[in-house]
Amino acid sequence: MFDRQTFLKTVNFDKPDRILMTFHINSSCWNNYPCEALWDLQESHPILFPNFKRPAELKVDHIPEAWKDKPFTDPWGCVWETTMDGITGSVHQHPLADLTNLESYRPPDPNKTDGRWPVDWQAVKQNLAQASNAGLLPEYAIPHGHTFLRLVDLRGYENLLFDMVDDDPRLHRLIDMIEQFNLGVVDNIIRSGAELVLYPEDLGMQTGPMLSPEHFRKYIKPSYKRIMEPARRKGCLIHMHSDGDIRLLADDLIEDGVKILNLQDLVNGIDWIAENLVGKVAIELDLDRQTVTPKGTPAQIDDLVRTEVQRLGSKEGGLMMIYGLYPGVPLANAKAVMDAMEKYSTYYSG
Repeated sequence: MFDRQTFLKTVNFDKPDRILMTFHINSSCWNNYPCEALWDLQESHPILFPNFKRPAELKVDHIPEAWKDKPFTDPWGCVWETTMDGITGSVHQHPLADLTNLESYRPPDPNKTDGRWPVDWQAVKQNLAQASNAGLLPEYAIPHGHTFLRLVDLRGYENLLFDMVDDDPRLHRLIDMIEQFNLGVVDNIIRSGAELVLYPEDLGMQTGPMLSPEHFRKYIKPSYKRIMEPARRKGCLIHMHSDGDIRLLADDLIEDGVKILNLQDLVNGIDWIAENLVGKVAIELDLDRQTVTPKGTPAQIDDLVRTEVQRLGSKEGGLMMIYGLYPGVPLANAKAVMDAMEKYSTYYSG
C-alpha cells in the first residue's frame, strides 16, 4: 500500500515530494534466481523496499493458479493450468463453453469469495484499518479479470466474440450475473474501509484491444461504470490496470470514472501517453518488460526511465511507476531498474 499523503498529492496533482515507485518481484523469480542475490538487491534499495528484512530462509507460496502440474478450479468452475511455478496460468476448461448450461449455472457467493479465492471480509476490514492507522492508503482490488476476462474464462475467447457479434440474449444475462457478483464484492470492499478500489483487467493485445471498441462500449463499458459507481459515490479513488495496447479504449475508461490508469509504456507509446493522457488522469506507468529491461544495457534502462519521467512527469504530480520482475531479466538489469527508479523518484523534488 502507498503512503497516504504522497499518493493523494500525486493523484490530485498537488506537488508530491517524490514519484511513487513500485518494484514487484514475481514469485516465479525465487525459483529462477539465487535468493541471496534478490535479497541483496532489496536490501541495497531502501527507497523501493523500506521495510525489507532479510528472512532466515526462503519460503515461496505461489497463488493457486500458479502451480505447475496442479490444475486449479476457481469458484466460478474455471480450471486453470500453468507451465511454470509462479506464473499465473490460463483457463483450459470453460464451464459455460456450452451456453445451454446457463440455466442451471450458479455464480459464487461474494460474501464468501472475491471470485478467485475465499475471503474473510472481517479480516480484510481489520487489515485495512491497520494500514490506515500506519499512514497508508487502505486499498483493495476486485480480482484481475473481473468482467471481460471473466466472460472469456467462462465461455472461451472465440465463443465470446461470436456471442457479441450475434448479440446473443444469453450473453446479456451472463454479463448481468457477473455484474451482480462484482457489485457484491465491491460492496464488501467499501464496507471494509478501502479508500482506493482497484479494477484490474487486461484489455489489450500487442497491437490494439482484444475486442472492438464498439463491442467494448456495448457490452463491457456500461458494466464497468455500474460496478465503479458505488465506490466513486462513497468517495473512493478508482484505479484501473490493463496490459496491452489500450489506446482505443483509454478515453472510455476515464469517462467511467477511472482516476488512476495503469498502462504499459512502450506498447502504448510514450509520446502517445504524453499527448493524450498527461493531465487528464493520474498515470501509473508499467515499465517495459519485453525489450529494454530484459535485453538492453543498464545505460539504456537508465535512459528509458529518465525519458519517461521527463516526458510524463512534472512538479505537479500525476505520475507513478511500477515494474514487475520476471525470469529472463539479467540480475544486472534488474539492479539497473532499481537504481533508476530510486534515482529518478526525486527528479522533480526541491
